[in-house]
Amino acid sequence: MPHAFKPHPKHPAVDYLVRLHADIGGRIKANREEANRLADDMRHVEAVLKMFDPTFCVRAIAARRRRQGNPWFKRGTLFRQALEVLRGAAEPMTAKEITAAVLASKGIMDATDKQHAGLQAGIRTSLEDHAGKTVERVGDGVPRRWRLLTGQ
Repeated sequence: MPHAFKPHPKHPAVDYLVRLHADIGGRIKANREEANRLADDMRHVEAVLKMFDPTFCVRAIAARRRRQGNPWFKRGTLFRQALEVLRGAAEPMTAKEITAAVLASKGIMDATDKQHAGLQAGIRTSLEDHAGKTVERVGDGVPRRWRLLTGQ
């Protein structure tokens, strides 16, 4: 029978895991409190709706999340910026390279990792959507490299 690994209770990882567990527990508690507060707010809004129209069915209201806009690029402008970068490029570029060039062209140096990843995903999706129309994929390698279609 194989011997199962048993960590020693004095192992440094145990202290870290205890702190991590406590931190996660605290975040769960805070999220529950926030959920309760939001549920109360929702009940108040429902009550006011019922005051205006007692027959109104609040169950028909679909929950939705608000779209969080990009602070640097208005809707529909990110792909145009990527095209500008590709027009000036001497060779095909990856989505990561295009993202870095787009941010540099706008003078943006303080983008967080999350914002950078979001922009890169947006550029990659736009490139895939416009493949064969305005841009083309070059080669079969990974990461994918893109260039403008000839005549663009």
